[in-house]
Amino acid sequence: MSSPLRLVFLGSDAIALPLLDWLAGEGSAVATVVGVFTQPDRPVGRGQKVTANAIKTWALDRSLPVYQPEKLTEDVRVQLAALNADVALVMAYGHILRDEFINTPRLGTLNLHTSLLPKYRGASPIQTAIANGESHTGVTLMRIVRKLDAGPVADSEGVTIGPAETALEIEAKLAAACVPLVARSLPRLRDGALGFTPQDETAVTFCRKLNKEDGVLDFSASATVLAARINGLFPWPACSVEFGGQPVKFGAAVADSSAHGPAGEVLGADAEALRIGTGQGVLRVLRLQRPGGRMLPAAEFLRGLPVAPGTGLVSRPMPTLVADAPFRS
Repeated sequence: MSSPLRLVFLGSDAIALPLLDWLAGEGSAVATVVGVFTQPDRPVGRGQKVTANAIKTWALDRSLPVYQPEKLTEDVRVQLAALNADVALVMAYGHILRDEFINTPRLGTLNLHTSLLPKYRGASPIQTAIANGESHTGVTLMRIVRKLDAGPVADSEGVTIGPAETALEIEAKLAAACVPLVARSLPRLRDGALGFTPQDETAVTFCRKLNKEDGVLDFSASATVLAARINGLFPWPACSVEFGGQPVKFGAAVADSSAHGPAGEVLGADAEALRIGTGQGVLRVLRLQRPGGRMLPAAEFLRGLPVAPGTGLVSRPMPTLVADAPFRS
């Protein structure tokens, strides 16, 4: 029976926790995590308290060596080499890796990217796939190269995107999808049987880092486009509109393409949703949140803050999220 691979994990986001839990349990026969590289502790929340991220906490709970370099210098590469790793696995790390770092583990460095490459290379693949109206997405295992998310692909695991599923739900699906993907890929890597296929450069699209200014809505667009945008950008930056002079966040929405009404006009509410006219169809907003409050189902929200039919909502141009070339920083 083959010995487990010695694996170094590089990541800074809780999306990797289901995979790490599998590696620490059932997957320990396939690979042993021998060290973790993650971002330095950062200030978080309103109080800006310096806090360890979830990956560091996971590693410390298991008495694993943790490295938190601000920059990946030669000294850091030497630390990696000292771990005598067979493979490094990267997911949402937050550092650009140099070639000498990538090539240090015996079998190289692999990356888990949360889209079905070559679509949605870049910083916000989960949110952008949903906001762009995709019905499915997935996680891709590839070799790391210096060019952005351009490495050859070993395998992928797909997930569906439901009509009212937000980035929050899809992130959880993708986190779970990493487990079967890695479970079938690492043994093949160990045995020299894991093949890699170059990406189709003619099918590449790019996404970018999101910001607060992305959370606007243009009600002249179709209800289908608006619902995808709302779902993709929740929980952050979240789309919002003004009701009575205060911003209200939309937490989830679906489109009713069989109905119609003036674009940007509140048409009323049904048992589940606030209904708003659009350029094509009716937008049904399922969850809403006022400043300082909780995200609530539409019916509960409207009991506390009624919105009269006929209320007009301001439209704003929606920034582009997808391009055929990398976005400029």
